[in-house]
Amino acid sequence: MQKHTGFTHLFKATIYSLQGLKAAFKYEAGFRHEVLGAIFLIPLAFVLGETKIEIALMIASVLMVFVTELLNSGLEAIVDRVGTEYHELSGRAKDLGSAAVFMAMVTCAVVWAIILFL
Repeated sequence: MQKHTGFTHLFKATIYSLQGLKAAFKYEAGFRHEVLGAIFLIPLAFVLGETKIEIALMIASVLMVFVTELLNSGLEAIVDRVGTEYHELSGRAKDLGSAAVFMAMVTCAVVWAIILFL
């Protein structure tokens, strides 16, 4: 397999990333829900944030949920690819991925709460 460099690498990596986002939106209900939330929260950050730093933190905390969800979805796809029968480690891996998404959401809520109410 040929390794690409420079602009070709950047172009192909962008295509692969867009394919991943499309797949997440198509196959992952949680990702679609988070997109819906972001449609409201990101513009709201510009309204409610008083400084550029506050706005950046509010938006970054929302985007962190996306990053975590994408990693969790990738982990779940790998576990499902390995086998459909229940295995304790597969269940644990999925639970840990879900917990990571939950913690990203908690972090997002805490960031927004600190900025808005303290």
